[in-house]
Amino acid sequence: MKKARVGIIGLGFMGTTHFGIHQANPKAQVIAVADVDKVKLTGDISAVVGNIGTRDSDQLDFSDIKTYESAYDLINNPDVDMVDICVPTFLHKKFALAAIAAGKHVFLEKPFARNLDEVEEIAAAARASDKKFNVGMCVRAWPEYYDARTRFKAGEFGALKSANFRRLSPNIDGNSWENWFMNNERAGGAILDLHMHDIDLVRFFFGKPHAVSAFGLHGFRSDNGIDHVFARYDFGDGTLVSAEGGWAGAKTVPFEMSFQIISEKATVRLMSEGYKIYWENGKIESPEVSDAALPTGWHQELAYFVNCILDNSEPVKYQQLDDLVDSFKMYAAEMESIESGKTVTINY
Repeated sequence: MKKARVGIIGLGFMGTTHFGIHQANPKAQVIAVADVDKVKLTGDISAVVGNIGTRDSDQLDFSDIKTYESAYDLINNPDVDMVDICVPTFLHKKFALAAIAAGKHVFLEKPFARNLDEVEEIAAAARASDKKFNVGMCVRAWPEYYDARTRFKAGEFGALKSANFRRLSPNIDGNSWENWFMNNERAGGAILDLHMHDIDLVRFFFGKPHAVSAFGLHGFRSDNGIDHVFARYDFGDGTLVSAEGGWAGAKTVPFEMSFQIISEKATVRLMSEGYKIYWENGKIESPEVSDAALPTGWHQELAYFVNCILDNSEPVKYQQLDDLVDSFKMYAAEMESIESGKTVTINY
């Protein structure tokens, strides 16, 4: 069987998660990894901390895998087909552009980049490339979200009345390499690293809002980043669409990703009770959407991207490049709204 030969840059929470997913995929083979931390290059990931899921071991087997301290050396390895970039956000641009220039297929972990100028520069390079490119906005591929969106778009639930998306994390101070999440210049605060998923979900479910009103909490956990945000999106049709996100909670707070969508025919929820559809006629549905082989959005998006490489098909099931840029423009408008205290029109 032909396999996509993968090189992973960055062995933090997402890089090690991607490693396990690729290694379990019979169509993928990790042949190289890169990280500036020499300890991680031995396979010792005991220092890696994440907010969702667990792992079986603190030791990865790199015995048949090329290890690099330099990401550029991995990118220039002619045997690598796909570069999977899982480094801190402020490093996304330079490695993404280098990998695209080297003629690699590129999977870039979220968020796209640190600012809109960087996003547009990477997007232009990706459009000019004949290789595949995608960004890890994994919640689009999360089974419950994808099912709800598919059925909403098909008209099953009727016209939208209101929707709310929530992504709430405990305080992650001290949980990353050089504590980069708490450095606003590097990470962009919770609004970019965490809440960006729900900005993108608003785009994915409902299209492009005209304007946004947002309110943010500065510097409670990070060095003046926005650590908690509330946003309301105006579609000009009377619907109430909002999102809340942040990492301002205490370290003992459980991670939450949830939504509630109220439409004419049903209320659709992913909450503590699981994924449920409460129909107006009184019926309660509990859709079975999980896949034992591909249980998370990470599994779904990575398996799909590998298939696109092997089949030479465009990776458009979960996202298109224009969608990614739209979502980042929504984020930029939220930032402007928070700083100005005004509702901001989104310029697409």
